[in-house]
Amino acid sequence: MSTDLSAATAADLRPAPDAAVRALTQAVARVHLPDTPRYRELTVTSNVVKAVRPLVVVEVVDADDVSRVLRIAAACGVPVAVAGTGHGATESMAGAILIHTAALDELTVHPEGRWARVGAGVRWAAVLAACAPHGLAGLCGSSTDVGVVGFLTGGGVGPMVRSHGLSSDSVRAFDVVTGDGVLRRATATENPDLFWGLRGGKGSLGVVTAVEIDLADQAEVYAGSIWFDGADATAVVRTWSVWSDLLPTEGTTSLAVMRLPDMDEFPEPLRGRTTIALRFTWTGDPAVGEEMIRAMRAVATPLIDSVAVMPYAALGAVHADPEDPMPLHETSLLLDDFGPDTADVLVELVGPAAQTAQAMVEVRQLGGRLRTGPDCAFAHREAAYQVFVLGLMIPEIAQVVAADARRITDALAPWARTGGLPNFTDTAGVAWAQRVYPPQVAARLRELSRAYDPAGVLLAARGVRG
Repeated sequence: MSTDLSAATAADLRPAPDAAVRALTQAVARVHLPDTPRYRELTVTSNVVKAVRPLVVVEVVDADDVSRVLRIAAACGVPVAVAGTGHGATESMAGAILIHTAALDELTVHPEGRWARVGAGVRWAAVLAACAPHGLAGLCGSSTDVGVVGFLTGGGVGPMVRSHGLSSDSVRAFDVVTGDGVLRRATATENPDLFWGLRGGKGSLGVVTAVEIDLADQAEVYAGSIWFDGADATAVVRTWSVWSDLLPTEGTTSLAVMRLPDMDEFPEPLRGRTTIALRFTWTGDPAVGEEMIRAMRAVATPLIDSVAVMPYAALGAVHADPEDPMPLHETSLLLDDFGPDTADVLVELVGPAAQTAQAMVEVRQLGGRLRTGPDCAFAHREAAYQVFVLGLMIPEIAQVVAADARRITDALAPWARTGGLPNFTDTAGVAWAQRVYPPQVAARLRELSRAYDPAGVLLAARGVRG
Protein backbone atom coordinates (compact mmCIF):
# COMPACT_ATOMS: atom_id res chain seq x y z
CA MET A 1 0.00 0.00 0.00
CA SER A 2 1.52 3.30 -1.07
CA THR A 3 1.56 6.25 1.31
CA ASP A 4 3.24 8.67 -1.13
CA LEU A 5 0.49 11.21 -1.67
CA SER A 6 2.11 12.86 -4.66
CA ALA A 7 2.40 9.45 -6.35
CA ALA A 8 -1.14 8.55 -5.35
CA THR A 9 -2.56 11.58 -7.13
CA ALA A 10 -0.05 11.87 -9.96
CA ALA A 11 -2.21 9.91 -12.39
CA ASP A 12 -4.96 12.47 -12.22
CA LEU A 13 -4.49 15.87 -10.59
CA ARG A 14 -7.93 17.16 -11.57
CA PRO A 15 -9.95 18.30 -8.52
CA ALA A 16 -12.44 15.51 -9.13
CA PRO A 17 -14.11 12.89 -6.92
CA ASP A 18 -12.86 9.98 -9.00
CA ALA A 19 -9.27 11.14 -8.53
CA ALA A 20 -9.80 11.28 -4.78
CA VAL A 21 -11.24 7.77 -4.66
CA ARG A 22 -8.35 6.34 -6.70
CA ALA A 23 -5.80 8.05 -4.46
CA LEU A 24 -7.52 6.86 -1.30
CA THR A 25 -7.61 3.23 -2.41
CA GLN A 26 -3.83 3.38 -2.86
CA ALA A 27 -3.04 5.23 0.36
CA VAL A 28 -5.47 3.82 2.95
CA ALA A 29 -6.39 0.20 3.70
CA ARG A 30 -10.09 0.43 4.60
CA VAL A 31 -11.88 2.28 1.81
CA HIS A 32 -15.56 1.42 1.35
CA LEU A 33 -17.42 2.29 -1.82
CA PRO A 34 -21.17 2.77 -2.17
CA ASP A 35 -23.31 -0.37 -2.39
CA THR A 36 -20.82 -2.42 -0.36
CA PRO A 37 -21.93 -3.98 2.94
CA ARG A 38 -19.43 -2.06 5.08
CA TYR A 39 -20.37 1.25 3.44
CA ARG A 40 -23.99 0.58 4.35
CA GLU A 41 -23.06 -0.32 7.93
CA LEU A 42 -20.98 2.81 8.46
CA THR A 43 -23.52 5.22 6.98
CA VAL A 44 -26.37 4.23 9.31
CA THR A 45 -27.53 7.23 11.36
CA SER A 46 -29.50 7.38 14.59
CA ASN A 47 -32.00 9.65 12.85
CA VAL A 48 -32.97 7.90 9.62
CA VAL A 49 -34.39 11.16 8.27
CA LYS A 50 -30.79 12.37 8.12
CA ALA A 51 -29.51 9.73 5.73
CA VAL A 52 -25.89 10.21 4.63
CA ARG A 53 -24.62 9.32 1.17
CA PRO A 54 -20.92 10.26 1.00
CA LEU A 55 -18.73 9.72 -2.02
CA VAL A 56 -16.75 7.08 -0.13
CA VAL A 57 -16.24 5.94 3.48
CA VAL A 58 -12.71 5.63 4.88
CA GLU A 59 -12.55 3.58 8.06
CA VAL A 60 -9.43 5.05 9.66
CA VAL A 61 -7.30 2.98 12.03
CA ASP A 62 -4.91 5.66 13.29
CA ALA A 63 -3.99 9.33 13.01
CA ASP A 64 -1.77 8.63 10.00
CA ASP A 65 -4.81 7.40 8.08
CA VAL A 66 -6.65 10.60 8.96
CA SER A 67 -3.72 12.70 7.79
CA ARG A 68 -3.54 10.86 4.47
CA VAL A 69 -7.24 11.34 3.85
CA LEU A 70 -7.14 15.07 4.58
CA ARG A 71 -4.11 15.64 2.37
CA ILE A 72 -5.66 13.72 -0.52
CA ALA A 73 -8.91 15.63 -0.08
CA ALA A 74 -7.06 18.95 -0.23
CA ALA A 75 -5.13 17.88 -3.33
CA CYS A 76 -8.29 16.77 -5.11
CA GLY A 77 -10.60 19.53 -3.92
CA VAL A 78 -13.05 17.20 -2.18
CA PRO A 79 -14.62 17.99 1.22
CA VAL A 80 -14.29 15.72 4.27
CA ALA A 81 -16.94 14.82 6.85
CA VAL A 82 -16.53 12.82 10.06
CA ALA A 83 -18.70 10.25 11.85
CA GLY A 84 -18.15 7.91 14.76
CA THR A 85 -21.45 6.49 15.97
CA GLY A 86 -24.15 7.74 13.59
CA HIS A 87 -25.43 10.36 16.04
CA GLY A 88 -25.51 14.02 15.13
CA ALA A 89 -25.80 13.76 11.35
CA THR A 90 -27.32 16.93 9.88
CA GLU A 91 -26.69 16.69 6.12
CA SER A 92 -26.30 14.14 3.32
CA MET A 93 -22.49 14.51 2.92
CA ALA A 94 -23.05 14.18 -0.84
CA GLY A 95 -19.76 14.40 -2.71
CA ALA A 96 -17.71 14.25 0.49
CA ILE A 97 -15.24 11.72 1.84
CA LEU A 98 -16.55 10.36 5.14
CA ILE A 99 -13.88 9.61 7.73
CA HIS A 100 -15.35 7.02 10.08
CA THR A 101 -13.63 6.71 13.46
CA ALA A 102 -15.25 3.51 14.80
CA ALA A 103 -11.92 1.64 14.75
CA LEU A 104 -10.26 4.24 17.02
CA ASP A 105 -11.33 2.31 20.09
CA GLU A 106 -8.56 3.10 22.57
CA LEU A 107 -9.81 3.29 26.17
CA THR A 108 -7.46 3.51 29.15
CA VAL A 109 -8.49 4.56 32.67
CA HIS A 110 -5.84 5.97 35.01
CA PRO A 111 -7.53 5.63 38.42
CA GLU A 112 -4.59 6.98 40.39
CA GLY A 113 -4.77 10.30 38.54
CA ARG A 114 -8.56 10.17 37.94
CA TRP A 115 -8.38 10.57 34.19
CA ALA A 116 -8.94 8.54 31.04
CA ARG A 117 -7.73 8.48 27.47
CA VAL A 118 -10.51 7.71 24.99
CA GLY A 119 -10.39 7.06 21.26
CA ALA A 120 -12.73 8.81 18.85
CA GLY A 121 -14.71 5.63 18.17
CA VAL A 122 -15.65 4.96 21.80
CA ARG A 123 -19.16 5.47 23.17
CA TRP A 124 -19.94 6.71 26.66
CA ALA A 125 -21.33 3.36 27.82
CA ALA A 126 -17.88 1.80 27.43
CA VAL A 127 -16.25 4.62 29.39
CA LEU A 128 -18.74 4.33 32.25
CA ALA A 129 -18.23 0.57 32.42
CA ALA A 130 -14.43 0.94 32.50
CA CYS A 131 -14.58 3.62 35.21
CA ALA A 132 -17.11 1.86 37.46
CA PRO A 133 -14.67 -0.54 39.20
CA HIS A 134 -12.69 2.50 40.35
CA GLY A 135 -15.68 4.52 41.59
CA LEU A 136 -15.06 7.13 38.90
CA ALA A 137 -17.33 8.80 36.37
CA GLY A 138 -16.99 10.45 32.99
CA LEU A 139 -19.32 13.37 32.37
CA CYS A 140 -21.59 11.73 29.82
CA GLY A 141 -24.80 12.95 28.21
CA SER A 142 -28.33 11.73 28.77
CA SER A 143 -27.69 8.91 26.28
CA THR A 144 -24.64 6.73 26.89
CA ASP A 145 -24.93 5.39 23.33
CA VAL A 146 -23.43 8.53 21.80
CA GLY A 147 -19.75 8.94 20.99
CA VAL A 148 -17.47 10.60 23.54
CA VAL A 149 -15.66 12.85 21.06
CA GLY A 150 -18.73 14.11 19.22
CA PHE A 151 -20.43 14.92 22.51
CA LEU A 152 -17.41 16.77 23.92
CA THR A 153 -16.62 18.79 20.80
CA GLY A 154 -20.20 20.08 21.02
CA GLY A 155 -19.63 21.18 24.62
CA GLY A 156 -21.66 18.46 26.26
CA VAL A 157 -24.72 19.20 28.42
CA GLY A 158 -25.33 16.10 30.52
CA PRO A 159 -27.51 15.00 33.43
CA MET A 160 -24.96 16.36 35.96
CA VAL A 161 -24.32 19.66 34.18
CA ARG A 162 -25.44 21.84 37.10
CA SER A 163 -23.21 20.06 39.64
CA HIS A 164 -20.19 19.28 37.46
CA GLY A 165 -20.39 21.79 34.63
CA LEU A 166 -20.10 21.49 30.88
CA SER A 167 -18.64 18.10 29.98
CA SER A 168 -15.97 19.62 27.72
CA ASP A 169 -14.65 21.51 30.77
CA SER A 170 -13.32 18.11 31.88
CA VAL A 171 -11.12 17.73 28.80
CA ARG A 172 -7.38 17.72 29.48
CA ALA A 173 -6.15 17.28 25.93
CA PHE A 174 -7.15 16.50 22.36
CA ASP A 175 -5.15 14.60 19.79
CA VAL A 176 -6.39 16.11 16.53
CA VAL A 177 -5.44 16.05 12.89
CA THR A 178 -6.20 19.56 11.73
CA GLY A 179 -7.52 20.31 8.26
CA ASP A 180 -4.01 20.69 6.88
CA GLY A 181 -3.28 17.05 7.69
CA VAL A 182 -0.98 17.72 10.65
CA LEU A 183 -1.36 15.75 13.89
CA ARG A 184 -1.38 18.16 16.83
CA ARG A 185 -1.95 17.98 20.57
CA ALA A 186 -4.18 20.66 22.05
CA THR A 187 -4.26 21.55 25.75
CA ALA A 188 -4.71 24.69 27.80
CA THR A 189 -0.97 25.41 27.31
CA GLU A 190 -0.10 23.61 24.04
CA ASN A 191 -1.91 25.04 21.00
CA PRO A 192 -4.33 26.82 23.36
CA ASP A 193 -6.21 28.52 20.52
CA LEU A 194 -6.98 25.12 19.03
CA PHE A 195 -7.99 23.84 22.47
CA TRP A 196 -10.40 26.76 22.78
CA GLY A 197 -12.02 25.99 19.42
CA LEU A 198 -12.32 22.24 19.81
CA ARG A 199 -14.50 22.65 22.93
CA GLY A 200 -17.77 23.66 21.31
CA GLY A 201 -16.54 24.09 17.74
CA LYS A 202 -17.61 20.56 16.74
CA GLY A 203 -15.49 19.37 13.78
CA SER A 204 -14.72 22.76 12.30
CA LEU A 205 -10.96 22.66 12.99
CA GLY A 206 -9.94 19.04 12.62
CA VAL A 207 -10.56 15.37 13.16
CA VAL A 208 -10.11 14.43 16.81
CA THR A 209 -8.55 10.98 17.13
CA ALA A 210 -8.39 10.77 20.95
CA VAL A 211 -9.28 12.81 24.00
CA GLU A 212 -8.03 12.84 27.58
CA ILE A 213 -10.62 13.68 30.23
CA ASP A 214 -10.74 14.22 33.96
CA LEU A 215 -13.01 11.82 35.84
CA ALA A 216 -15.34 12.66 38.72
CA ASP A 217 -15.21 10.79 42.02
CA GLN A 218 -18.84 9.66 41.72
CA ALA A 219 -19.49 5.94 42.12
CA GLU A 220 -23.22 6.44 42.73
CA VAL A 221 -25.91 9.05 42.23
CA TYR A 222 -29.39 9.52 43.62
CA ALA A 223 -31.28 9.64 40.35
CA GLY A 224 -34.12 8.39 38.22
CA SER A 225 -37.43 9.52 36.81
CA ILE A 226 -40.94 10.06 38.14
CA TRP A 227 -43.82 9.67 35.70
CA PHE A 228 -47.17 11.39 36.28
CA ASP A 229 -50.43 11.06 34.43
CA GLY A 230 -51.14 13.79 31.90
CA ALA A 231 -54.25 14.76 33.87
CA ASP A 232 -51.87 16.17 36.49
CA ALA A 233 -49.89 18.21 33.95
CA THR A 234 -50.82 21.68 35.20
CA ALA A 235 -49.97 20.95 38.83
CA VAL A 236 -46.75 19.08 37.97
CA VAL A 237 -45.40 21.54 35.43
CA ARG A 238 -46.26 24.64 37.48
CA THR A 239 -44.71 23.16 40.63
CA TRP A 240 -41.60 22.06 38.73
CA SER A 241 -41.15 25.56 37.33
CA VAL A 242 -40.81 26.96 40.87
CA TRP A 243 -39.09 23.94 42.43
CA SER A 244 -36.36 23.74 39.78
CA ASP A 245 -35.54 27.41 40.24
CA LEU A 246 -34.87 26.76 43.94
CA LEU A 247 -32.91 23.53 43.40
CA PRO A 248 -29.30 23.59 44.71
CA THR A 249 -26.52 22.98 42.20
CA GLU A 250 -26.13 19.36 43.34
CA GLY A 251 -29.36 18.67 41.46
CA THR A 252 -29.95 18.62 37.70
CA THR A 253 -33.46 18.12 36.37
CA SER A 254 -35.64 18.14 33.30
CA LEU A 255 -39.35 17.70 32.64
CA ALA A 256 -40.82 16.10 29.53
CA VAL A 257 -44.37 15.86 28.24
CA MET A 258 -44.47 12.45 26.58
CA ARG A 259 -46.81 10.69 24.18
CA LEU A 260 -45.50 7.15 23.92
CA PRO A 261 -47.17 4.76 21.48
CA ASP A 262 -49.09 1.76 22.72
CA MET A 263 -46.24 -0.71 22.17
CA ASP A 264 -44.88 -3.56 24.26
CA GLU A 265 -41.41 -2.05 24.69
CA PHE A 266 -42.82 0.70 26.90
CA PRO A 267 -44.08 0.16 30.47
CA GLU A 268 -47.80 -0.54 30.50
CA PRO A 269 -48.78 2.54 32.58
CA LEU A 270 -47.19 4.85 29.99
CA ARG A 271 -48.48 3.42 26.75
CA GLY A 272 -50.83 5.29 24.49
CA ARG A 273 -51.42 8.23 26.81
CA THR A 274 -50.00 11.64 27.71
CA THR A 275 -47.59 11.48 30.63
CA ILE A 276 -45.17 13.81 32.38
CA ALA A 277 -41.64 12.52 33.03
CA LEU A 278 -39.59 14.30 35.68
CA ARG A 279 -35.86 13.48 35.40
CA PHE A 280 -33.64 14.07 38.41
CA THR A 281 -29.96 13.54 39.21
CA TRP A 282 -28.57 14.43 42.63
CA THR A 283 -24.80 14.15 43.19
CA GLY A 284 -24.73 14.99 46.91
CA ASP A 285 -25.90 13.09 49.98
CA PRO A 286 -28.79 10.81 48.91
CA ALA A 287 -30.71 11.65 52.09
CA VAL A 288 -30.63 15.32 51.12
CA GLY A 289 -31.61 14.44 47.57
CA GLU A 290 -34.62 12.57 48.88
CA GLU A 291 -35.67 15.68 50.78
CA MET A 292 -35.18 17.78 47.64
CA ILE A 293 -37.45 15.59 45.51
CA ARG A 294 -40.12 15.22 48.20
CA ALA A 295 -42.02 18.31 47.04
CA MET A 296 -42.40 16.93 43.52
CA ARG A 297 -43.42 13.48 44.75
CA ALA A 298 -46.22 15.13 46.72
CA VAL A 299 -47.77 16.97 43.78
CA ALA A 300 -49.65 13.96 42.43
CA THR A 301 -49.64 10.18 42.58
CA PRO A 302 -46.82 8.89 40.32
CA LEU A 303 -47.44 6.22 37.72
CA ILE A 304 -43.78 5.15 38.06
CA ASP A 305 -41.13 6.36 40.50
CA SER A 306 -37.59 5.08 39.87
CA VAL A 307 -35.62 7.75 41.73
CA ALA A 308 -33.18 5.96 44.03
CA VAL A 309 -29.48 5.42 44.61
CA MET A 310 -28.00 3.88 41.47
CA PRO A 311 -24.53 3.11 40.14
CA TYR A 312 -23.23 6.00 38.07
CA ALA A 313 -22.71 3.55 35.20
CA ALA A 314 -26.52 3.17 35.02
CA LEU A 315 -27.08 6.91 34.55
CA GLY A 316 -28.49 6.43 31.05
CA ALA A 317 -31.61 4.95 32.66
CA VAL A 318 -32.64 8.40 33.92
CA HIS A 319 -33.63 9.57 30.43
CA ALA A 320 -33.85 6.10 28.84
CA ASP A 321 -33.22 7.55 25.38
CA PRO A 322 -33.94 5.04 22.60
CA GLU A 323 -30.89 3.54 20.88
CA ASP A 324 -32.46 2.13 17.71
CA PRO A 325 -32.49 4.40 14.62
CA MET A 326 -35.76 6.27 14.21
CA PRO A 327 -37.18 8.95 11.84
CA LEU A 328 -37.10 12.11 13.93
CA HIS A 329 -37.87 15.80 13.63
CA GLU A 330 -35.91 17.79 16.21
CA THR A 331 -36.28 21.42 17.26
CA SER A 332 -34.74 23.25 20.19
CA LEU A 333 -34.56 26.68 21.72
CA LEU A 334 -33.04 28.34 24.76
CA LEU A 335 -35.05 30.18 27.42
CA ASP A 336 -34.13 32.88 29.90
CA ASP A 337 -36.93 31.86 32.24
CA PHE A 338 -39.44 29.09 32.88
CA GLY A 339 -41.83 30.38 35.53
CA PRO A 340 -45.48 29.51 36.20
CA ASP A 341 -46.69 31.62 33.29
CA THR A 342 -44.43 29.75 30.88
CA ALA A 343 -45.51 26.48 32.47
CA ASP A 344 -49.16 27.28 31.77
CA VAL A 345 -48.36 28.05 28.13
CA LEU A 346 -46.49 24.77 27.77
CA VAL A 347 -49.47 22.81 29.12
CA GLU A 348 -51.78 24.61 26.72
CA LEU A 349 -49.44 23.78 23.85
CA VAL A 350 -48.73 20.11 24.53
CA GLY A 351 -50.72 19.02 27.59
CA PRO A 352 -53.35 16.28 27.54
CA ALA A 353 -56.02 18.54 26.03
CA ALA A 354 -53.77 19.85 23.27
CA GLN A 355 -53.70 18.63 19.69
CA THR A 356 -49.99 18.07 19.07
CA ALA A 357 -47.97 15.83 16.78
CA GLN A 358 -44.90 15.66 19.03
CA ALA A 359 -43.75 12.53 20.87
CA MET A 360 -41.80 14.55 23.46
CA VAL A 361 -41.38 18.14 24.54
CA GLU A 362 -38.65 18.45 27.16
CA VAL A 363 -37.62 21.42 29.29
CA ARG A 364 -34.12 20.97 30.66
CA GLN A 365 -32.82 23.16 33.46
CA LEU A 366 -29.34 24.60 32.91
CA GLY A 367 -27.40 27.00 35.14
CA GLY A 368 -25.28 26.00 38.12
CA ARG A 369 -21.66 25.20 37.28
CA LEU A 370 -22.44 25.32 33.57
CA ARG A 371 -22.09 29.09 33.87
CA THR A 372 -18.65 29.12 35.48
CA GLY A 373 -16.36 27.08 33.23
CA PRO A 374 -13.32 28.23 31.23
CA ASP A 375 -13.63 30.21 28.03
CA CYS A 376 -14.22 28.08 24.93
CA ALA A 377 -16.23 28.06 21.71
CA PHE A 378 -19.37 26.92 23.56
CA ALA A 379 -21.14 30.26 23.64
CA HIS A 380 -24.37 30.00 25.64
CA ARG A 381 -23.47 29.24 29.24
CA GLU A 382 -25.93 31.85 30.55
CA ALA A 383 -29.10 30.21 29.26
CA ALA A 384 -31.41 29.13 32.08
CA TYR A 385 -33.40 26.41 30.29
CA GLN A 386 -33.48 24.51 27.03
CA VAL A 387 -36.59 23.23 25.26
CA PHE A 388 -36.23 20.18 23.03
CA VAL A 389 -39.12 19.19 20.74
CA LEU A 390 -39.11 15.72 19.21
CA GLY A 391 -41.55 14.25 16.72
CA LEU A 392 -41.69 11.04 14.69
CA MET A 393 -41.42 11.79 10.98
CA ILE A 394 -43.87 9.19 9.73
CA PRO A 395 -44.27 10.06 6.02
CA GLU A 396 -48.05 10.55 6.22
CA ILE A 397 -47.74 13.24 8.91
CA ALA A 398 -44.25 14.66 8.30
CA GLN A 399 -45.47 18.11 7.30
CA VAL A 400 -47.84 18.21 10.26
CA VAL A 401 -45.01 17.35 12.68
CA ALA A 402 -42.78 20.13 11.34
CA ALA A 403 -45.56 22.73 11.39
CA ASP A 404 -46.56 21.73 14.92
CA ALA A 405 -42.97 22.13 16.14
CA ARG A 406 -42.97 25.67 14.75
CA ARG A 407 -46.26 26.35 16.54
CA ILE A 408 -44.68 25.35 19.85
CA THR A 409 -41.45 27.31 19.45
CA ASP A 410 -43.31 30.39 18.19
CA ALA A 411 -45.55 30.36 21.27
CA LEU A 412 -42.53 30.14 23.59
CA ALA A 413 -40.72 32.98 21.81
CA PRO A 414 -41.50 35.60 24.53
CA TRP A 415 -39.24 33.66 26.93
CA ALA A 416 -36.63 32.60 24.39
CA ARG A 417 -33.11 33.91 23.96
CA THR A 418 -31.02 34.01 20.82
CA GLY A 419 -28.80 31.00 20.24
CA GLY A 420 -28.64 27.25 20.28
CA LEU A 421 -26.49 24.46 21.67
CA PRO A 422 -24.08 22.83 19.19
CA ASN A 423 -25.29 19.29 19.88
CA PHE A 424 -28.99 20.20 19.72
CA THR A 425 -29.24 22.38 16.62
CA ASP A 426 -30.56 20.22 13.80
CA THR A 427 -29.21 22.18 10.84
CA ALA A 428 -25.89 22.53 9.03
CA GLY A 429 -23.70 25.12 7.36
CA VAL A 430 -24.22 28.85 7.75
CA ALA A 431 -27.68 28.54 9.34
CA TRP A 432 -26.25 26.27 12.05
CA ALA A 433 -23.24 28.50 12.74
CA GLN A 434 -25.28 31.70 12.91
CA ARG A 435 -27.54 30.18 15.52
CA VAL A 436 -24.87 28.49 17.63
CA TYR A 437 -22.10 31.12 17.60
CA PRO A 438 -22.35 34.84 18.35
CA PRO A 439 -20.44 36.99 15.84
CA GLN A 440 -17.27 37.26 17.94
CA VAL A 441 -17.06 33.50 18.48
CA ALA A 442 -17.77 32.80 14.81
CA ALA A 443 -15.06 35.28 13.79
CA ARG A 444 -12.48 33.58 15.99
CA LEU A 445 -13.42 30.13 14.69
CA ARG A 446 -13.21 31.47 11.13
CA GLU A 447 -9.70 32.76 11.74
CA LEU A 448 -8.62 29.45 13.28
CA SER A 449 -10.23 27.46 10.46
CA ARG A 450 -8.30 29.39 7.83
CA ALA A 451 -5.07 28.90 9.76
CA TYR A 452 -5.46 25.16 10.44
CA ASP A 453 -7.40 24.22 7.29
CA PRO A 454 -6.13 26.51 4.54
CA ALA A 455 -7.68 24.41 1.75
CA GLY A 456 -11.07 24.42 3.50
CA VAL A 457 -11.55 20.65 3.26
CA LEU A 458 -13.52 20.16 6.49
CA LEU A 459 -17.23 20.09 5.73
CA ALA A 460 -18.08 21.08 9.31
CA ALA A 461 -16.26 24.40 8.88
CA ARG A 462 -18.44 25.68 6.05
CA GLY A 463 -20.76 27.50 8.43
CA VAL A 464 -18.07 29.57 10.11
CA ARG A 465 -16.04 30.14 6.93
CA GLY A 466 -19.07 31.61 5.16
